[in-house]
Amino acid sequence: MAEHAAEHAAYPVGLRLSGRRVVVLGAGQVAQRRLPALVAAGADVQLISPSATPSVEAMADAGEIRWERRRYQAGDLAEAWYALISTDDPEANAAASQEAEDRRVWCVRADDAEAATAWTPATGRSEGVTVAVLTGRDPRRSAAVRDAIVEGLRDGSIAAPHHRRPHTPGVALVGGGPGDPDLITVRGRRLLAEADVVIADRLGPRDLLAELPPHVEVIDAAKIPYGRFMAQEAINNALIEHAKAGKAVVRLKGGDPFVFGRGMEEAQALAAAGIPCTVVPGISSTISVPGAAGIPVTHRGVAHEFTVVSGHVAPDDERSLVDWPALAKLRGTLVVLMGVENSGAIAAKLIEHGRPADTPAAVIQEGTTAAQRRVDATLATLGETVRAEGVRPPAVIVIGDVVAVAAPTHR
Repeated sequence: MAEHAAEHAAYPVGLRLSGRRVVVLGAGQVAQRRLPALVAAGADVQLISPSATPSVEAMADAGEIRWERRRYQAGDLAEAWYALISTDDPEANAAASQEAEDRRVWCVRADDAEAATAWTPATGRSEGVTVAVLTGRDPRRSAAVRDAIVEGLRDGSIAAPHHRRPHTPGVALVGGGPGDPDLITVRGRRLLAEADVVIADRLGPRDLLAELPPHVEVIDAAKIPYGRFMAQEAINNALIEHAKAGKAVVRLKGGDPFVFGRGMEEAQALAAAGIPCTVVPGISSTISVPGAAGIPVTHRGVAHEFTVVSGHVAPDDERSLVDWPALAKLRGTLVVLMGVENSGAIAAKLIEHGRPADTPAAVIQEGTTAAQRRVDATLATLGETVRAEGVRPPAVIVIGDVVAVAAPTHR
């Protein structure tokens, strides 16, 4: 049967395994990769193996699969609809494969694809679409083709505009990440590809806007006419106006919408207007920019905490909500956003309340972009260094001993 089957192309089909018995023999790396998809399909998975990888064992402990800690025995495939054979015992694999053949159970063999009655395709998913690719005996090619198709579906480059996934009018608050266009989330990029209107911040990943289809209206939030409205109120009104016109609107913001991004103000305004709102988290510059510059915000034996604060209001300004004296007493890492202008005053306040003047500090300008640069200082010299080096926003300030911890390539 196996020789005859090998002469013909495989017949692709989607198995609906929900509630149906699936037997998996062996609990090594192959099973570890395949089990999550079987669980996601709702299969009643019976695992038979004397041992398992920690990840597979955790699935059993969580009740996602049933695990019998023993070797394969004749009769194990009774009532099964599908079987995955992946043990390190060739004799057991052959015996189980023959049992599957006798019982007419579709069977995948990790050790001998030619002896199997089924092959596992390279699969991927994007918003309700499952892509499965079979290229015969070349799994790497299958994976490469799968990845290309899924990426195209996710970023909208494959589907023609009139084949776009139907959308519901509303607003998506999308965190665009720290600046590098490759660091936006997959979901954020897909929503951009499906948008009718994009209202973008200056600090959002601007390169992504050039990829949008011609029909998409791109609005620079900084250039929205304010008139009698404050800037944020005018942006809120623009979001509401376009959404009420039946359009899919993306509010593209830098970093994460809820980290000093006024995302909640916009979500509240949309809720008050009865506009559906989706929040798509983004990679915050608070951790990604230091990381891109070779600075870990925590490090074993150096810092067990990191604190993020806004520095756009000076420490002695009555509008400041930051407890700078308390921050000065902490031993961990301090990450300051929007603090370039007030860097000298922030450093002085921290030193005044006990933070050592020789504490390492660094400022990373335009983090994760081609224009990224890192300037090092101490807390005592931070303000003067920022001025002397001409550092301009956007920049992230990192204060703490982690600044002195760097990989060789970042020294």
